Amino acid sequence: MLTITVTHRKELKARAHALNPVVMIGKSGLSANVIGEIDRALSSHELIKIKVQMDDRVARNTFLEEICALTNAAPVQHVGKILIIYRPKPEETEKKLERARAPAKKKRAPLRKKRDFQN
Repeated sequence: MLTITVTHRKELKARAHALNPVVMIGKSGLSANVIGEIDRALSSHELIKIKVQMDDRVARNTFLEEICALTNAAPVQHVGKILIIYRPKPEETEKKLERARAPAKKKRAPLRKKRDFQN
């Protein structure tokens, strides 16, 4: 299971506030298809909301722990029937590292204006 810092968790909570639930877990619970759908959603969005259709809070907590363990994600928040989880995109972190290693681009010469030709 992935762990995140308190400040990062606060930022993720703020980002997740405007999101709608992407995956819904029914009364039948977790299945391989639901886990696969959560994994696909995390691959494309990295921060998702999951709605659980159960009234038992303990069962929702175990779902959150199981989901995070199976998908290698970090739990962000559990409010009522909504679970928020986060897993960074691996290609995004690689791209950031490549940009940091790449040499700086040369600046282009400024564009010439119409007045420059009139002298």
